[in-house]
Amino acid sequence: MESVQAIKQRFGIIGNDAKLNRAIEKAIQVAPTDISVLVTGESGVGKESIPKIIHQLSHRKHGKYIAVNCGAIPEGTIDSELFGHEKGAFTGATQTRSGYFEVADGGTIFLDEVGELPLTTQVRLLRVLENGEFIKVGSSKVQKTDVRIVAATNVNMFEAIKKEKFREDLYYRLSTVEINLPPLRDRKEDIHLLFRKFASDFALKYKMPTIKLTDDAVSVLLKHRWNGNIRQLRNVAEQISVLEQNRTINGSTFQSYLPHTGSNLPAVVNTTKSESDFSSEREILYKVLFDMKSDLNDLKKLTMELMKNGNAGDVQKENEGLIQKIYGDDDDTSQDMEVLTIPQESSQPHVVPVPVEDAEITEDKYHFAEEIEEEETLSLQDKELELIKKSLERHNGKRKLAAAELGISERTLYRKIKQYDL
Repeated sequence: MESVQAIKQRFGIIGNDAKLNRAIEKAIQVAPTDISVLVTGESGVGKESIPKIIHQLSHRKHGKYIAVNCGAIPEGTIDSELFGHEKGAFTGATQTRSGYFEVADGGTIFLDEVGELPLTTQVRLLRVLENGEFIKVGSSKVQKTDVRIVAATNVNMFEAIKKEKFREDLYYRLSTVEINLPPLRDRKEDIHLLFRKFASDFALKYKMPTIKLTDDAVSVLLKHRWNGNIRQLRNVAEQISVLEQNRTINGSTFQSYLPHTGSNLPAVVNTTKSESDFSSEREILYKVLFDMKSDLNDLKKLTMELMKNGNAGDVQKENEGLIQKIYGDDDDTSQDMEVLTIPQESSQPHVVPVPVEDAEITEDKYHFAEEIEEEETLSLQDKELELIKKSLERHNGKRKLAAAELGISERTLYRKIKQYDL
């Protein structure tokens, strides 16, 4: 088994951070097996190096290694890319095509940004992980494949599972072993080392002297958060190497190449609401409205039953329960109620408690039922249609702007337009 240092030299990995070394150790240990591995970490930390290490140290090293960026493939074609398709399976399928799982049989597939996979594709992938079977798009024939899957993501998988964007069973099948790569800001001792390596590489590439940093520039380098991690650091090193005539870089010059975030605090609070936040708020509002409508309908039925049948004793108890449910359990409620007497053929009056502010309905025993009937005609669908029309008119028919204003996706808005025949 190769040492961690030897693996670093072989794959061009720079750094001596303990967390980085531990990640490489785990990759070396799992490489000889066929278990699935999930590589996690922020964007730009170098997650693509781990699958290469695993593949090259495994018994599959002579097989094919295919890296697939799941976030870069359109949702409509990703099943075809991964599993292949039969001729005529969809428009444009002029011939049968083999997918990555068929081509990489006996090798390794690296699924980068696996958290971006559509749910339908996740079901297919789960089947491959469980029994090595897949079906081409447009085919009914089950095919077998022997592929080692290594996946990577910068998404918080537990949040994705909670929001039902990623299957929990697939997560646990992918993450038999999880390898986490630390962000660059947690590898302070490696930052300057990496920058010098990049500066040296670009000096050779562009045939110019290597840039050097003064002490204050090094201080700025180490204090920056590097949200883009190694990718961002490499980009800054290349910019300075190409643009600066003076090959000695001071702190102010180096600072000018960094994005102006306004603060180097260790946490950034996101005050904007995502589409999912607006969606959940709408769902709660709809539920409240439906519950209120249901309560009012029940109250109406009980009132009408009281007027028709005269079962005042039983109905009154149910009616009081409904009113208590609507107005709450506040002790002051009883003070705001008065008795409504509904004339019946029976000698005993039948009483129904109602709010004081509605006491005038005693003049007309049917007025109360009519008000509830008006509530019943409220249509959420009509309100939704009205909002969509107004938003489209306001933005001159531009669906993207209208969707943003309504807090829904453009695809959802398109479906609503088609549904309402706008």
